[in-house]
Amino acid sequence: MSRRHALGAIGLLVAAGSPSRAHAALADVRIGYTAMTWGEDERQAIEDIAELGYKGVQFRASVVQNFQPAELRALLQKKGLAFTALSSGVVDIDAKPADEIERHLANARFLQAAGGQYLQLLDKLTGYGRPFDAPACARLGDLLTRIGKACTPLGVTVAYHNHLNTLSESPAGLEAVLAASDPRYVKFELDTAHALAGGADPAQLVDRYQERLAFLHLKDLRDLTGDPKAKYPFQFVELGRGRVDLAAIFAALDKVGFKGWAVIELDRVPDKGGHPKQSAAISKAFLQAHGIAV
Repeated sequence: MSRRHALGAIGLLVAAGSPSRAHAALADVRIGYTAMTWGEDERQAIEDIAELGYKGVQFRASVVQNFQPAELRALLQKKGLAFTALSSGVVDIDAKPADEIERHLANARFLQAAGGQYLQLLDKLTGYGRPFDAPACARLGDLLTRIGKACTPLGVTVAYHNHLNTLSESPAGLEAVLAASDPRYVKFELDTAHALAGGADPAQLVDRYQERLAFLHLKDLRDLTGDPKAKYPFQFVELGRGRVDLAAIFAALDKVGFKGWAVIELDRVPDKGGHPKQSAAISKAFLQAHGIAV
């Protein structure tokens, strides 16, 4: 880690306060990290994530092409990492349902063979500020249910990921998608930054969907100004560097007694000259400053 990033991580520790503010009940929450910050260099991601002491890792669908299941399973066991989740990609409600089910079922088979747990699904990205579409939410809920039911015999749990640019961008859209899907086969994966950017309070979502919450993406964002070419008016950043109220989310997880995975996600390194491992270390320092073991 560079001296600048190391000092930044130390600064997060100081700013977060004393150990008396620790969230002791989160001892049952396991902390993982997504490999996506490393692009398709999954091997380096595994090396760095394990070295930093994270307990699990989530992969994008590219890992299905880059590894054989047995090879990945053995490597993760060697590094002491759990295969927390596989991002299976989008569910397209305008495609042939049978094709969508089989495509995601194929990824579920890989996940199961490699020792993984959750299959992450989201719907087609169509642009920031997507309006609420009740009929489309109903169709998506039905298709998610069919995919989840097909994956159940494998022991794979389908988790729907709220996301900008999708039907669940707004709180109303998320509610409609979850209401239209069967909770026996479709669980909820809460992304804290996407929820906030879509107009929701992530801590309230923890409470509202506590019975359905499979795992979380712990993610932060900061506002951007003066860049008319920006895809979003904000940027995803390491934990503690943005405006997501993570302390409130930790308190909500305490309140509902959540026991499961919280996976830190960062699409890419936000600062020029940075490195994925440095970013992962900054987020680790933030969690440790809140008494959350990594």
